[in-house]
Amino acid sequence: MRILFITDPLETFKTYKDSTYAMMTEAAARGHELFWCLQSQLSLSGQQVETAATHLQLTGDSHDWYREGNQALEPLTAFDAVLMRKDPPFDMEYVNSTWLLELAESHGAKVFNKPRAIRDHSEKLAIGQFPEFITPTLVTRDAGRIRDFHAEHRDIIVKPLDGMGGMGVFRVGADGMNLGAIVETLGEDGARTLMVQRYIPAIKDGDKRILLIGGVPVPYSLARVPMAGEVRGNLAAGGTGRAQELSTRDREIAEALAPGLWEQGLLLVGLDVIGDYLTEVNVTSPTCFQEITQQTGFQVAAMFIDALEHAVEAHR
Repeated sequence: MRILFITDPLETFKTYKDSTYAMMTEAAARGHELFWCLQSQLSLSGQQVETAATHLQLTGDSHDWYREGNQALEPLTAFDAVLMRKDPPFDMEYVNSTWLLELAESHGAKVFNKPRAIRDHSEKLAIGQFPEFITPTLVTRDAGRIRDFHAEHRDIIVKPLDGMGGMGVFRVGADGMNLGAIVETLGEDGARTLMVQRYIPAIKDGDKRILLIGGVPVPYSLARVPMAGEVRGNLAAGGTGRAQELSTRDREIAEALAPGLWEQGLLLVGLDVIGDYLTEVNVTSPTCFQEITQQTGFQVAAMFIDALEHAVEAHR
């Protein structure tokens, strides 16, 4: 296959933990041909969505890890698979990219994850579709309602809807210290919508990332355990990753969500679960492949490329 990866700049990759790098390595080992481009290189000319695609060869050296070949302007339909692996933020340029990718799909391009599904799937608000699996949650701009929620639950988490990597996540305890200031700052005095949730004490055991690939759960999660004094388990916020088998509840949540998400065209999904509660449904650029493989031996990237090959074949 000819596979196009839409990514951040290659020089920013941390190859020891980057999931896109793991995908590339597995694909190359199977003889697939690799290409890459930036989101900013997507364009529409006439009726054709195209990009400046650069041929990519891997060196096997984790530091000096790639060699670039020729760059050529090609339609996205020239590739057997297009993988959207651009990291958030999910801003208006990201939305524009999903529209371009959706146009490319209408011309026959095979894009994973499906652009419409990425665009229509709010990673934080998506949990509202599964109320049986979530902790008490309020989404609002109304500071008064947030104060009432705190008065009822006493220990809460406040976060923006568009954060990533633990950015902008605050815990407010029973004393309500700084609740007003946090809501005013994050909510920009009512201009931005916030998510407020009852605090889940099980965060001390980690914020678990559960991967769904082709509608099937990976049998291990990565519990991202917060550093001392933190409530955020995100690896970007200093958390430590610990791979572990899915619990009975983890599997219940994963198996309930997996079929529907796969039917929407979401080849790869990252569920975030704290204790027994679903907290996010990540669809933009889910990670944790390498940490799970390194600690358990389970070949996550191989499972992903298997699923990609099957999905491409099904589209032929």
